Amino acid sequence: MLNGINIGVLALQGAVTEHRVKLQQCGVTATEVKTPEDLEALDGLIIPGGESTTIGMLMQKYKLNDAVKNRCREGMPVMGTCAGLVLLAKKVVDGKPEQPKLDLMDITVKRNAFGRQKESFEKEVYFQGLDKPVRGVFIRAPLVVETGNEVEVLSALEEGMVAVRQENLLGISFHPELSEGTSLHRYFLDMVFAKNSRNNGCGLAGRDLNSG
Repeated sequence: MLNGINIGVLALQGAVTEHRVKLQQCGVTATEVKTPEDLEALDGLIIPGGESTTIGMLMQKYKLNDAVKNRCREGMPVMGTCAGLVLLAKKVVDGKPEQPKLDLMDITVKRNAFGRQKESFEKEVYFQGLDKPVRGVFIRAPLVVETGNEVEVLSALEEGMVAVRQENLLGISFHPELSEGTSLHRYFLDMVFAKNSRNNGCGLAGRDLNSG
């Protein structure tokens, strides 16, 4: 395992196993997160794709909302994919009135922007910081339609923005856990190692984020 790094995957609903497999392929510990206590020993957290309203309501039920916000404000890196991106957003233009959100990322998101399940598709996506495009799997995917000044756009299609970053937050509208390779998980791990490097001198030096 890489320097004892422990990445959590929110395990309330959605593509939990697929993310854990990718993390294990990268050589880090992957821990399922179901309670606030599970967050305490983590170096980073992934909020997976699934159904954003369901995941958000379960986070409220198990009192994970404030716990995730507190760890994030402490600097813990968080990656949200598909539904996870919706949950990170401060504003959802077509969300339900009771749409639960973490209100962490200064973005506006449109849910199901590409249509229903039958309109799902795959497409090569160019991602800032990676030398090679990645295969984007879009399933009822959201789009980022507006960003704040502190948000960096990492990837966009003709339809709009599909990957953004704000400090220790990474939001991706597609499913990197469902495509071949580990480039985007390694990109996230680089964020984790960069934070740890600032804190205690360890880092991801010499590792190729485009490998896998």
